[in-house]
Amino acid sequence: MTNEQPPEDLSHAGAVVDKAIEYMVGQNIASLSIASALLGGAMALLARNVADDAIVQILNNAIASVRRGELRGMEDKGG
Repeated sequence: MTNEQPPEDLSHAGAVVDKAIEYMVGQNIASLSIASALLGGAMALLARNVADDAIVQILNNAIASVRRGELRGMEDKGG
């Protein structure tokens, strides 16, 4: 992936996902189930719209973020 600007509607999409998560938590759906469903949906959407090599790069970037501890840092900020 390149250092492109994020799409203009990314913030809106993120807010919609946050509301969906909030709803599912309110329905007492387990966090792991919510996360797995969201990840599966995201992967399916990527598979319909992005080349496999790009998906691998996205996943490699996510893995690198996990290894750097960036996701744990998001917990402290409410993410």
